[in-house]
Amino acid sequence: MLAPDTLLAALPDAAWRHWRPVNVANVVCDSREVRPGDLFVAVPGVHVDGHAFVPDALRAGAVACVVERSLPELDGVPTAIVANARAAFAHLQAALHGYPGRQLRVIGVTGTDGKTTTARLITGILRAAGLAVGTVDTVNAEIAGQAIETGFHTTTPDPPAIQAYLAKMVAAGMSYAVIESTSHGLAQHRVAACEYDVAVVTNITHEHLDYHGTYEAYREAKAMLFRALATAARKPGMPKVAVLNADDASYAALRPIPAEVQLSYGLSTGADVRATDITVSPDGLRFTVLAGGQDLAITSRLIGRYNVHNILAAVATARGLGIAAEAIRAGVAAVGGIPGRMEPIDRGQPFTTIVDFAHTPNALENALRTARELTPGRVIVVFGCAGLRDRSKRSVMGEVAGRLADFTVITAEDPRTEPLDAIMAAIADGCRQAGRVEGADFVCIGDRREAIAAALAMARPGDLVMAAGKGHERSMCYGTTEYPWSDHEAIVQGLERLGYTGATPSAPSP
Repeated sequence: MLAPDTLLAALPDAAWRHWRPVNVANVVCDSREVRPGDLFVAVPGVHVDGHAFVPDALRAGAVACVVERSLPELDGVPTAIVANARAAFAHLQAALHGYPGRQLRVIGVTGTDGKTTTARLITGILRAAGLAVGTVDTVNAEIAGQAIETGFHTTTPDPPAIQAYLAKMVAAGMSYAVIESTSHGLAQHRVAACEYDVAVVTNITHEHLDYHGTYEAYREAKAMLFRALATAARKPGMPKVAVLNADDASYAALRPIPAEVQLSYGLSTGADVRATDITVSPDGLRFTVLAGGQDLAITSRLIGRYNVHNILAAVATARGLGIAAEAIRAGVAAVGGIPGRMEPIDRGQPFTTIVDFAHTPNALENALRTARELTPGRVIVVFGCAGLRDRSKRSVMGEVAGRLADFTVITAEDPRTEPLDAIMAAIADGCRQAGRVEGADFVCIGDRREAIAAALAMARPGDLVMAAGKGHERSMCYGTTEYPWSDHEAIVQGLERLGYTGATPSAPSP
């Protein structure tokens, strides 16, 4: 319930028309969900404009509305006219839940690749320091030991969900929240009222240009996390901290954004938190962190050289929060396999099988380079590209696979309403750019289950088969319908076809 004064305070810049004190039972942006006593927010969407549904909301019993422009239907109805209805919706949801972000120390992690791993590393360090932490990431939300599904293809939930998660964290006695914050979540103001204290970026590479249009616009969406530090609520003894990747192209653009504490990380000599003496093995990573004149020996079970940067981002975050060195060491060491991130599946076969979430050119390149370090044999990769998403990356990813894998099986990955054959053809063009020949070096098999089975069937002892792009996800979208799907289960079934049923695979975490 929102009392009149709380409602007014939640939208301080709104122009109110026909105001009279009203109590609001709930705040919704879908007219079909309006119940008597609710406030309706008219959000302009990509395909439909919420303003068209104001009459429906009023007929359903809405007692007030938030809009971006005046409408004749609202004569006599308490109405707030705002510059951005999406942002207003987020702030109203925060008010409805008692502003939970103001009662937590909130860490946001953004970037193209490595967000989930970095968020979990930060969480591991904070827990090693004895702090109570709740998380919201690509895999799930976790609050007081309870894992909560966040939905299909969801990285940053909508404001009602994310504010509810934060409120549950407060109720459960959490002191910190770690939130994976995507460019979509930032640009669409889903996290507008999370009250961030720490902003962390992993990297900003080629992705989501279907939505943002240009790399610069995509980068600016990520930058919103860092700009949000200046307007977020102040909390006692908590500085606003920015953590930047000194080795990434985003560094020059993000560094001028002010923060009370700004820390850089990377392999570059000038980085505030730097890694040296890196040792990579199939068992994980070992390296030394140099930070503030202190050497810190790091051991991690995470596989792949690229995870050095994810660990450095977490270490820099911890240093910005004043976490002790021993907790940093212990927290990094405690983080093992992450569902769908270089996740091995063993059924006793004489070759390696891995599930990985790599669905961008940079992530696929890192995953394949890591795969090369893990096997003396061939690297066989199975992947596709999502429909209705960044089309320009398809041939790029095909070129990456053609250059770094010995054999590529091109298949489906959430084709949605696009023709699958056209998506696969674009990827195949990239393989040809790398000098690969269809039939000899790559094939197209639209059925992902059969594609994985074919890759497994061609594997010889010592080879490595990687299914990339889906990772932890539990559905596949064809048309507009989400169907149950699991790369993990498809690999197990493919191995069983070949007679490998020996070892019991570790089920992915929820």
